[in-house]
Amino acid sequence: MRNSKRLAAIRKLPCIRCGNPNSQAAHSNSSRDGKGRGIKADDSKTIPLCFKCHAAFDTFQLGNRAESEAMFDQWLVRVNRMLVMEDREVF
Repeated sequence: MRNSKRLAAIRKLPCIRCGNPNSQAAHSNSSRDGKGRGIKADDSKTIPLCFKCHAAFDTFQLGNRAESEAMFDQWLVRVNRMLVMEDREVF
């Protein structure tokens, strides 16, 4: 499912890993979240990552697949809290 409001809100947040204010909406790399070959995961499974952290995450430089999924899940919880605390409307 695509959600342009959520993606815009995510891009306004700093990188969840390093704090860089220039972030991108990084989608989950897990098939359980809808990721497939050439298919992005659902927009509800996005976090803010800067270009450098996004590239490292997507190429599994931050951990193996299981570690990356666990890391993403923790970051997603934090990001969703940040969005609620900033009184943003996210679906």
